[in-house]
Amino acid sequence: MSLIKSIKSFFKKNKNDSDGFYSLIRSEKWSNLLGNDEIKMIEGVIEVSNLQVRDIMIPRSSMILLEDEMSIDQMLKIIIDSGHSRFPVIGDNKDEVIGILLAKDLLRFSQANKSDFKLNNYLRTATFIPESKQLQILLKEFRKSRNHIAIVVDEYGRIAGLLTIEDVLEQIVGDIEDEYDPHDLPMIKEIGHKKYVVEALIRIEDFNEYFETEFLDEDYDTLGGMLIKIQGRLPEVEEIIKVENFSFRILEADDRRLSSIEVIPD
Repeated sequence: MSLIKSIKSFFKKNKNDSDGFYSLIRSEKWSNLLGNDEIKMIEGVIEVSNLQVRDIMIPRSSMILLEDEMSIDQMLKIIIDSGHSRFPVIGDNKDEVIGILLAKDLLRFSQANKSDFKLNNYLRTATFIPESKQLQILLKEFRKSRNHIAIVVDEYGRIAGLLTIEDVLEQIVGDIEDEYDPHDLPMIKEIGHKKYVVEALIRIEDFNEYFETEFLDEDYDTLGGMLIKIQGRLPEVEEIIKVENFSFRILEADDRRLSSIEVIPD
């Protein structure tokens, strides 16, 4: 029996048995025909069918945003520093995306004719999707519309995060690395006895695992988000925040987000 027929036969008898399916394609019979990469890709396809947007989206606290009142030089700095190609743009209402700006549209003004740049002439219409949308449906919509980015909103219509077609495809084929991926940069670096430098974007669950803590992540996804929530504002550089038996000193930040934090367990 061919692999395709085996798969069809399996799901006809076991519609929701993903574990059993994984065992089937990893069996000696089929592992001799399929490479490890192909097996992982097939598993990724099945995994995508079980995931929703909220499961893999980039959270609001980690989004890199442009503001419509920024100067072209301010926008260029953010674009060049981040290395991304698409940027949500917000207006007076910080929870409302008014459009998407492509880096290539702005970079052409980086050397000259900056006065000719009119933001509204280059804004693309933003696509909004609910957190509950199934990834397999979103992938079909991405392909049909040739859109590469979508803004995720919660049940109240507020920005919850964003998702790109690359994020969805990575669930199938694994990480798609590029020259801007910070995969070689550790999120936690020990710099002395019980003294660490931690990236503000580290996920709370990863922080908890490393430091054996139990900080809740119901209202935020990252360490930076937690500290902003506790202070009720964006902490300033050199500000020290005490949380339980930890001291957090802000090392790097700008007027929009935290970057790095010194962590000292008491």
